[in-house]
Amino acid sequence: MKLVLTVAGNALALWLCNLYVPGFLVTSPFLGLIMLGLMLTVLNFILKPILTLVLGPLIIITLGFGLIIVNALILWFASYLSQNLAFIHGSINIQSIPALILATLVVSITNFIIHLV
Repeated sequence: MKLVLTVAGNALALWLCNLYVPGFLVTSPFLGLIMLGLMLTVLNFILKPILTLVLGPLIIITLGFGLIIVNALILWFASYLSQNLAFIHGSINIQSIPALILATLVVSITNFIIHLV
């Protein structure tokens, strides 16, 4: 149940980013949005511990703000994968660094709220 909630939360976060973050575009129907949410969930499950371990000193020096960099890297990699893999049925297009940072904050806040439930 937690996995379904996380995938739905990531899909919701991507949809909210599409609506409110200028320069962040999601071009997919509803099923594609769910697939993008699933891909983001899998990337968070696999890449986040690795990136957190590698960037651990940066995270400690910045008092935790380095986690924003980790989340931004994961979101950027999700964007890269969505544009290069045909079976995802949608793509994420991030047009600028401020759009990436704002979208990262929206996705991070949404994931934080989901993990509180």
